Amino acid sequence: MTATEAPVAALSAEELAQVDAQWRAANYLAAGQIYLMGDPLLREPLEPAQIKPRLLGHWGTSPGLNFVYAHLNRAILAHGLDAMFVTGPGHGGPALLASTWLEGSYAEAWPEVSRDSEGMDRLFRQFSFPGGVPSHVSPHVPGSIHEGGELGYSLAHAFGAAFDNPGLLVACVVGDGEAETGPLATSWQASRFLDPRRDGAVLPILHLNGYKIANPTVLSRIPPSELDSLLRGAGWAPVYAEGDEPVAMHQAMAAALDGVVADLARIRRDGTGPWPMIVLRSPKGWTGPATVDGQQVEGTWRAHQVPLTRVREDPAHLRQLEDWLRSYRPEELFDAAGRPTAAVTALIPSGSRRMGANPHANGGVLLRPLSLPPVADHATGVQAAGESTSEPTRVLGQYLREVFRRNAGRANFRLFGPDETASNRLDAVYDVTAKTWELPSGPPDDRLAPDGRVMEVLSEHLCQGWLEGYLLSGRHGLFSCYEAFAHIVDSMVNQHIKWLRVHREIPWRRPVASLNYLLTSHVWRQDHNGFSHQDPGFVDHVANKAPEVVRVYFPPDANTLLEVAAHCLRSRDLVNVVVAGKNETPDWLDAEEAALHCARGLGIWEWASTHADREPDVVLACAGDAPTLEVLAAAAILRTELPSLAVRVVNVVDLMRLQPEAEHPHGLSDREFDALFTPDRPVLFAYHGYPWLIHRLAYRRANHAGLHVRGYTEHGTTTTPFDMLVRNRMDRFQLVIDVLDRVPGLLSATGPLRQRMTRAQERHRHWITRYGEDLPEVREWRWPGR
Repeated sequence: MTATEAPVAALSAEELAQVDAQWRAANYLAAGQIYLMGDPLLREPLEPAQIKPRLLGHWGTSPGLNFVYAHLNRAILAHGLDAMFVTGPGHGGPALLASTWLEGSYAEAWPEVSRDSEGMDRLFRQFSFPGGVPSHVSPHVPGSIHEGGELGYSLAHAFGAAFDNPGLLVACVVGDGEAETGPLATSWQASRFLDPRRDGAVLPILHLNGYKIANPTVLSRIPPSELDSLLRGAGWAPVYAEGDEPVAMHQAMAAALDGVVADLARIRRDGTGPWPMIVLRSPKGWTGPATVDGQQVEGTWRAHQVPLTRVREDPAHLRQLEDWLRSYRPEELFDAAGRPTAAVTALIPSGSRRMGANPHANGGVLLRPLSLPPVADHATGVQAAGESTSEPTRVLGQYLREVFRRNAGRANFRLFGPDETASNRLDAVYDVTAKTWELPSGPPDDRLAPDGRVMEVLSEHLCQGWLEGYLLSGRHGLFSCYEAFAHIVDSMVNQHIKWLRVHREIPWRRPVASLNYLLTSHVWRQDHNGFSHQDPGFVDHVANKAPEVVRVYFPPDANTLLEVAAHCLRSRDLVNVVVAGKNETPDWLDAEEAALHCARGLGIWEWASTHADREPDVVLACAGDAPTLEVLAAAAILRTELPSLAVRVVNVVDLMRLQPEAEHPHGLSDREFDALFTPDRPVLFAYHGYPWLIHRLAYRRANHAGLHVRGYTEHGTTTTPFDMLVRNRMDRFQLVIDVLDRVPGLLSATGPLRQRMTRAQERHRHWITRYGEDLPEVREWRWPGR
């Protein structure tokens, strides 16, 4: 075995007793939360009435988490560390609640759960109880930045917290079940992006307790030499603490941590790795019931959740539970008032050195606003609507370049993306910063440097996790991604939205910078990559989530994109999804018009409308750059062909404005909605994504029956840009046909116009088949003005 063995006898007899007392106290509290709802200190014999009617929670991982937490506390005191704790085994809620209660940070956050017998009773009762706290690690737990509802993201979050935090140690317990997930497997490579001098340190503690909920774990069963090779191949230097005998394990873990701290000091001094990590191998459900009803529990999958399940109705189980709880000798750990004894608290740090009180884990406390340049200084000059064109994301890249420049000394902003910054036209940022890279480099490599602030790795999971950790520890960022592949992080953003929703309701949690997505290389301009790259559905996923947290924007041109981006970078406690193109797009609004339009979120474009002072015959609405272009092209055709037809053009930037005000903070009242879309006239809506989302957002409106939506309907392939619109029936010719079909009185009188529109579609099909590009009148079309 090539593993580095941890030395022994790192603790004095007194320290050994103290760290063991802290561990036993945390284990008692963890088990008590799962089972007890009365007499928390077992002053009397245990009775069925003191047992919760529904036994919920996860015991199996809790003893190992408590063990690590206690030893980290000892190391913080011994070495003066500034440390955070990230909990990978997310259902280890009982452990983190227990350890933060012991250190006092929990009672500071929640004064009603005081550090005495009354508070202990509340701690037990609230756990997995109606009106209480979840069984997993959640925003309720001080010191946490990691939602425990789903596995796989802990190590990426830990790195995100460590970036630009020199001197911070982020200890991350990685469960061996969690280690089987894709995001976690990728995260081992994140050490290649950590700068020893500029960043903090991440200490992975791989906890091999052998089992998931019902099966053994892969990493606990492969030969030790293979595990060691796997970790070393990912750039780590593993140190091992293995066994089940508490005294020997305490000594091994203390020695491992002391060695890690010495290694980290050397790495910071010399700037070279490899980074250390710890592999902790201990039984699942350690110190719990060894057997139940003749079956082994400790060290098996049976310890994963509730080891004793029939405690209320089975006297033997009740006696076994009482023996288990009393085995921790609570009378030695808590005084007559239920407060932890001096032996328990001797090795617990004070103040902000406690991991539950570390300000980096409540990042809003440390958050400083970005210095943002004036949008007008970077806006595209627009003399007349549609006269000029710009690449919106290239214009945004020039704005972000200035954001980097202005905030260089603060080291609080990074751009994240999966190898697509230049592809997405944001490469102006490379004028002032490079891509983060710690591995060897040379020609023809481009813009790689240890101090780069652009984070590129071909894993959307890793980018998402880094950004979440970076934001939750008090900084700012932006995630740029191809639209179709944002789906890869669907479940990750789901957890982050849930975190933010709860976080916003907790008074001591301070607002953090919003998670900002820029989705580009979008469905309507993925004609070259084809069907696999054509999916606008990430917006549908996000739109289902907590309305107080979610915002979705479709800026139609470069100047509106700048306004939306600046707004998102200033916002707090939100998930902002911005969908914008990178290809040449007409400039519709100048800087002043763009600012006003984005402030409203949607509005009538009077310069494109023909209804003057009377009610429109039809409303043409649009959201997205390609739909906006097609709506305006259709409006221009109608203006020429049917000059007496009253057409109103409405552009939507903020998609959530379509919802009723009772359902979303940005929603319009019915009166406002009807003033724009009318209560009874046909509304033809060209939308960037799947049409049914617009129907869902507007289904309560009076005129929903008159709403007809065109959008992406899964008719994709490798073809020309305009053919994508034709295939999905959102092209300008189809929109004109829709008007003819839906405006009363037009159908019989406009047969020739309808025929010309269908012929134009046919001519388009023949043209692209022969020439491989769109019709000249489509490629060269410009808004004709008035």
